[in-house]
Amino acid sequence: MAASKKDELKQQVIIGAREYGIGSVLFRHMVGEKLGVNVTDMECLGLIFLKGLATPSELGRYAGLSSGATTAMLDRLEKTGLIERRPNPNDRRSTLIAIVQERATQIAPLFASLREAQDTLLSSYSEAELEVLADFFRRSVVMWEEEREKLSK
Repeated sequence: MAASKKDELKQQVIIGAREYGIGSVLFRHMVGEKLGVNVTDMECLGLIFLKGLATPSELGRYAGLSSGATTAMLDRLEKTGLIERRPNPNDRRSTLIAIVQERATQIAPLFASLREAQDTLLSSYSEAELEVLADFFRRSVVMWEEEREKLSK
């Protein structure tokens, strides 16, 4: 592959990744509007859905919030009935945050069409192509973490 063709493809991937991120944020923003929560709250809900449980400090770090702002965010989410605070069995000074199961069942339909569309899209790729995509996203996560670390110094 000629260097110019490779450079062009690299640029297309960078633009595609940016547009993917924007599209993802806009979608979660619309879901947040339906749930009555803001974008930051939705980001934290996403992390809790992904992990199952999270500590307030994990959520604060993930969203870039101070401890006070994290508490306010958790208060908002708890007030909407989306999350619950549970005692941490491994550390009695700590709390675990979980999605309220009844609310999770109500939220799932908002993502049903997206999950179907993702499955259809991903099914159009070969196993080898999916390995490349999975590798790109795995390595991108590490890259973003490293870049945030550089900025925090």
